[in-house]
Amino acid sequence: MTAAPTTDLISEILELKRARNAVILAHNYQIAAIQEVADFVGDSLGLSQQAAATDAEVIAFCGVHFMGETAKILNPKKTVVIPDMAAGCSLSDSCPAEKLAAFLEANREKNYYTIAYINCSAGVKALADVIVTSGNAVKIANAAPAGRNILFVPDQNLGAWVIEKTGRPMDLWQGSCYVHVEFTRDSIHRIKSQHPGAVTVAHPECTLAVRMLADEVCSTERMVTYCRDSAAKDFIIVTESGMLHRLRRELPHKNFIPGPTDACACADCRYMKMNTLEKLRDCLANLEPQIHIPEDIRARAERSVRRMLELSK
Repeated sequence: MTAAPTTDLISEILELKRARNAVILAHNYQIAAIQEVADFVGDSLGLSQQAAATDAEVIAFCGVHFMGETAKILNPKKTVVIPDMAAGCSLSDSCPAEKLAAFLEANREKNYYTIAYINCSAGVKALADVIVTSGNAVKIANAAPAGRNILFVPDQNLGAWVIEKTGRPMDLWQGSCYVHVEFTRDSIHRIKSQHPGAVTVAHPECTLAVRMLADEVCSTERMVTYCRDSAAKDFIIVTESGMLHRLRRELPHKNFIPGPTDACACADCRYMKMNTLEKLRDCLANLEPQIHIPEDIRARAERSVRRMLELSK
C-alpha cells in the first residue's frame, strides 16, 4: 500500500483498531511514531502483564518476534499480529530451542533449574522452569529452589549481573544482545567526560566494563522511575535509542543524552526499527502476519511465563 501522510496513517490505524477491537502494544525501543499511537508502551514485563490482562480480540504487538510470541502464549484464543515477521532478535537467535534441549539432555545429572530471560523463543520458554525480565530477574532468581543448579539463558551479561546481585552461582548461556555489547568502556568514558555532571544509567544487558561505569543499572521501566525520582537533571542513557523518546515525553524537564557506541552517537536495534506506521496499519487491516505456536509448545511455555507473573506480584 502507498504510504499516506502521517496524520492520515494515524487516523487509519485508530479506525482499524476500533473496528478490530484491537489493542496496540509497543516496546520502549520502538520508533517515536509507534510509541505515540500505542495504547501501552513499556518493557517486557509490563507488556507481558498487559497482554495477559487485555480483553481485546486482536493484539497488535510492535516489538520483535519473541514479544509477539509471548502475547500469543498468554492469549491463545486471540489474534496476535506483528508489523514485520522479520523483526527478530540477535539474543533470542543465540539460543535455539533444539540446542538448549540437547544441552539439557547432555547434562541431566546437573538437574538444572532453567531460568530463561524473556528475550527468547517460545520453544526455549517451553523448556524453561521460569521466565524473567531484566526488571524481575533478581527477585525470581532469589526464589529459585535451593539445592538445584541454575542455568541462566540466553543473556550472559544479564545473567552475570543477576549473579552479582544475588550471590547465587549459575551457569550462563553464552548469548548477548548485539546492540548492548556495542557500548564499550571507552565510548562511555568519552561521553561521561563530555558531560561530567550527568548520571549514567545502563541496562544490565551491557557488559561488565560498562556496568561498572554506571551510577544505576536497571531495566528500561526502572529507568523511568529512577530518572524521575533523582535530583539530577542530566542523564546518560545506555540502552537502545528508542528509550530516549519515552523518557523525554514523560520527563520533559530533564535532559537525556544517548549513550554512544564506538561506531555512532546512539544505538539503534535494526530489528526494532523494522516496524513502521505503514506496517502497523497493514497488519491491522489484513490481520497478517499472525503469530502461530504449536499448542504443545505454547502450553508448556505458558506455564513458565505464568510462573514469572505470579512471582512478580
